[in-house]
Amino acid sequence: MSFLYLGSPYSKYPAGLDAAFEEICRVAGEFARAGIPAYSPIAHTHPITKAAAIDPYDHSIWLPFDKPMMEAARALVIVKMAGWVDSYGLTQERLFFEAECKPVHFFDPKTLLLDGTPL
Repeated sequence: MSFLYLGSPYSKYPAGLDAAFEEICRVAGEFARAGIPAYSPIAHTHPITKAAAIDPYDHSIWLPFDKPMMEAARALVIVKMAGWVDSYGLTQERLFFEAECKPVHFFDPKTLLLDGTPL
């Protein structure tokens, strides 16, 4: 069984980086509760940026760092948090999944609907 890759805004999240981290962790928890294996690069790397003092805005570090997980994931789930439309990193993730002909889904964190269907 493979996993879903949870793409979400980070630097474009209006409430800030810590709030983006908290929100995507909540969403990842909903997937865990539903028994759906999912990986969030923000949930994984936000603590790393703090502990290792690495620039959280440096896409030249984070996109290559996340690439092996994108390659291994079966699909991308775009979490429609505030700022998702304007997110550069999320756009790059979507383009990667599309180029690899992997499915792209949309998740509404308020209604907990994945492509319009409950988890």
